Amino acid sequence: MKRPVLFLALALAVASCGTQKRIRALRSEPVGTLLTLPQEETPQELSLDTPRRDTLVVHDDAGRELLIMRATRDEDGEMVATDVIDAAYVTARFRNVAERHGKVDLRFQVIVPARMQDSRWQLRLRPEMILAGERTPLDSIIISGSAYRKAQLRGYEQYERFLRSIMRDSSLFLRERELEIFLERNLPQLYRLKGDTARVSDAEFASLYGVTEQEAVLHYTNRARVRANLRKLESRERMFARYVKAPLVTEGLRLDTVITSPDGDFIYEYLQTVNTQPQMKSVEISLQGDIWSQEARLYRIPEGEPLTFYISSLSAFADERLRYMTRIVERQVRSDAVCWIDFKAASAEVDAGFGGNGGEIARIKRHLAALLDNEEFDMDSITVTASCSPEGEYGYNTRLSRGRSESVSRYFQRYIASYRDSLRLYGGMALGLGTEDRAAAAPQDIHFISRSEPENWKMFRSLVADDPALSEADREDIAHWMREENPDRREAGLRSRAYYPHLLAEVYPRLRTVRFDFFLHRKGMVQDTVHTTVLDTAYMRGVRSILDRDYRTAAAILRPYGDFNAAVALCALDYNASAMDILQRLERSDKVEYMFAILYSRLGKDAEAVEHYLNSCRLNPAFVHRGNLDPEISALIKAYGLNKE
Repeated sequence: MKRPVLFLALALAVASCGTQKRIRALRSEPVGTLLTLPQEETPQELSLDTPRRDTLVVHDDAGRELLIMRATRDEDGEMVATDVIDAAYVTARFRNVAERHGKVDLRFQVIVPARMQDSRWQLRLRPEMILAGERTPLDSIIISGSAYRKAQLRGYEQYERFLRSIMRDSSLFLRERELEIFLERNLPQLYRLKGDTARVSDAEFASLYGVTEQEAVLHYTNRARVRANLRKLESRERMFARYVKAPLVTEGLRLDTVITSPDGDFIYEYLQTVNTQPQMKSVEISLQGDIWSQEARLYRIPEGEPLTFYISSLSAFADERLRYMTRIVERQVRSDAVCWIDFKAASAEVDAGFGGNGGEIARIKRHLAALLDNEEFDMDSITVTASCSPEGEYGYNTRLSRGRSESVSRYFQRYIASYRDSLRLYGGMALGLGTEDRAAAAPQDIHFISRSEPENWKMFRSLVADDPALSEADREDIAHWMREENPDRREAGLRSRAYYPHLLAEVYPRLRTVRFDFFLHRKGMVQDTVHTTVLDTAYMRGVRSILDRDYRTAAAILRPYGDFNAAVALCALDYNASAMDILQRLERSDKVEYMFAILYSRLGKDAEAVEHYLNSCRLNPAFVHRGNLDPEISALIKAYGLNKE
């Protein structure tokens, strides 16, 4: 027995020594790059089932024919056509990536060298995204050795056995044999029922022996076993920590894998899609982590040099120049307001204290004061139109509405005179204090025009059409009486109907209105109309949406304009046909040529795409560099060896 134990101890000691030696080696020597960029490939949208031609025939803007082919310079300095074999790994620490549809894909590789792999270890790698100085954790990567995972699962198995040892059935705590002997000796008639006690109540049980069934069960319960089981229940968390040294992680993971044969580098390609933000120029990705055994952390993997992704966006093509629109400004301006002024029966006099007149009159006064104080407009005239409800004779209502209109005109004419007197008084006080004289120019008189609308049948039609208290039959009956041309017979017919009390109480009061029409002119303006230019705020909102990468909003706003910015928004949404249609109508420029190149490349028309790209570079050499940033163009540059001269 001693010999196997000795062998086990020696094996553990040897394994521990081996682990310590490898950890010391990791600390003493550089670990190597754990974060790198994968080999660049032609974007999926540009990958064709058939090989691309290595030679293209294009035409420059002068109509001359050019041949574009793959070529390199030989030892004599001559350019010769050739195929270029890409390197297996890219060691650059930065990459240009293109934003499309408001998103950008950050693709990088996490490489675990063979010397960092051990079947007894677990690597916990934590990539982070750094944007504008703020770090955002990305989903972790966990790489476990086979021995580590076996020990991990063995811990779960041990904990599962512990849970199974916890008794859930309370009958297992009874000293059943002793309880049976008790029942057989003292309650033979109950013992004959064995476990079926449903036919014996607790009271009957107590009357037979003087104790209840619960008391008897409690007496023959193994309390030591109950206490031991309770201790197990209370120690579940402690036992989990004892058996499971390294719990399985299920959330916030990108990868959880087991390496069965650590005989080479482990490479995981990580893809993180990020929603772009305004002014988002670059993003960095860093990586750090730890090496763990079952018991503790063995080694902290230091954070290496981050990868940098420079983000290119079609929003950079937006034309931010201000756009103006022509607006016709008229000298004459009209404003209106409607109020409900209550009058006493058969009276045309305005009583500010009657009914709800106080609030309505105050509202009209505020409106008048705002117009009188307006620095842009002068008031010329006010038309006051009063209307009555249909009850009563039409002739009487005509006289009453005319009288009420004239009364309202006089009332507010007096208010305007009083208000202007207060302004002149204030202006004189201000002049005495040495401030600007507001009353320097005497205001012109405001002409009041009184009109009447005896019975407002037009408004009556509108109100009954939307009145939920009236049935469809009521509305049809009202429509029948509305065909009567004589207003008195029309109202008499309505008065005979069952719904008339509702009209009298709810509809007619709303017909007693006074409408004000204010006619103004612009101060200092002589001509009837003036054409002026103002900033097109809707258009500029569309441009701002492009810059904010809200392309759907931008396209909805800018599409009716049919200009270059509209084409940019549509191109960003992959609405290629619509964008192409707009570009065809525009004057050719460096940006227009470049957008043509992107669209033709998406359509797989390489010759046209290369031709337009070369034209854009001739017009603006800056597009030579820009072509490397957009996947549609960079694929052409690599395929046909562009920009080498």
